Amino acid sequence: MPTLDPAVASRLKRDDHGLVAAIVQQHDTREVLMLGWMDDEALRRTLTSGRVTFWSRSRQEYWRKGDTSGHVQHVVSVSLDCDGDALLLEVDQVGAACHTGTRTCFEAGGALPVSGTAGAPGGAR
Repeated sequence: MPTLDPAVASRLKRDDHGLVAAIVQQHDTREVLMLGWMDDEALRRTLTSGRVTFWSRSRQEYWRKGDTSGHVQHVVSVSLDCDGDALLLEVDQVGAACHTGTRTCFEAGGALPVSGTAGAPGGAR
């Protein structure tokens, strides 16, 4: 069975379950669509197939986005953050990204109230 390129695998910092967070973003609008989780095999499948594959923490199985819903994520690029503990997947999203049927999982979750100036344009950081 093929494995993830050792040069890539050595750069990953996985959690206690062997997973790395995968942030999914629409490549042209920069819209953040969702967050999923990947282990080495999910990342290998994603890098070699051109379609996004995640590890389901609840079902304990791999799932390729869009196989049942038709809401496919075509991979445009994959980047690793500076710490090696998060991936950024730029995709061409077909249909809704969220299992609720909304375009993004953050649209479905909704905004939270922010107090103070930290969230204001030009505010303190």
